[in-house]
Amino acid sequence: MALFFILLPAYILFCLWLGYRILQKAGFDGRWTLVLLVPVVNIIMIWIFAFSRWPNLKPGIEQDL
Repeated sequence: MALFFILLPAYILFCLWLGYRILQKAGFDGRWTLVLLVPVVNIIMIWIFAFSRWPNLKPGIEQDL
């Protein structure tokens, strides 16, 4: 059980770091990653970012959805 309490914070920090990197590459503020810690809102946030226009996407390149 002690291993769980050691690995869980490491896993959460790793997921937050991944989210931060993805948001930065997409052109959004990386602080939006903190919304991942709020239940239900995190799922809504993922959908909004997935289907919104990414600021770093080059003009003329359209993604098929």
